[in-house]
Amino acid sequence: MAPLDFTPAPGAAPFTARVLAQTGAEVRAILRNGEQLLITLIIPVLLLVGFSTAPLVDVGGGSRVDFLTPGVLALAVMSTAFTGQAIATGFERRYGVLKRLGATPLTRAGLMSAKTLAVIAVEVLQVLVVCGVALALGWRPSGSPFAAALLLVLGTAAFSGLGLLMAGTLRAEATLAGANLVYLVMLGCGGVVFPLSRFPDGVEAVLSALPISALSEGLRQVLSGGGLSLAAVGVLAAWAVVSLGLAARTFRWE
Repeated sequence: MAPLDFTPAPGAAPFTARVLAQTGAEVRAILRNGEQLLITLIIPVLLLVGFSTAPLVDVGGGSRVDFLTPGVLALAVMSTAFTGQAIATGFERRYGVLKRLGATPLTRAGLMSAKTLAVIAVEVLQVLVVCGVALALGWRPSGSPFAAALLLVLGTAAFSGLGLLMAGTLRAEATLAGANLVYLVMLGCGGVVFPLSRFPDGVEAVLSALPISALSEGLRQVLSGGGLSLAAVGVLAAWAVVSLGLAARTFRWE
């Protein structure tokens, strides 16, 4: 039998292993944070159940749950990729967490990769929960899941760029207030629970150009069997390119 070799082997773990380890830490931090869990999961489910079972708003005919589910899915994506990520990243920047992690073998590229994977992992959980509740309420989608997945990916990119842009340029307290304010405004004006057609024509045209509106309406069209909306794809892609580009140029790590 060959002798055992106990010689230390210094050096960082492979890049993939480092990213996956940090991804796990990011996901656990999100799920253990009561405020983030409230925004990312509990509020969307409560909105879906409440507005689907009670005639609180006029959705313009048709099934309430069919109208609300796509909007709630869009809201769930925004809550994780934008609101939760902006607030968490803003305070990590304030307390020097980003600076220290970026100087470790993880590297800054690894840290951003881990944050992206963590957002995707949480969104998968959100989609499963929201869709499960919607199916229990009578939702019966008929569109292409691949087209819906494309819209969700584009929406994630757009909202992540906006979240990182805010977190990387504003103070943590300003990011906290701004992210929550945007969340509330988009909830009321982004086609989540109120049809955009309820707004005046001029206002509707402006609201349709918002990423939350494009994602809500695009998912609504796809999941009702109407096909992929190229207008929604264009709006989301434009927001993703512009926001991620600005975030990359202006993000401050400390």
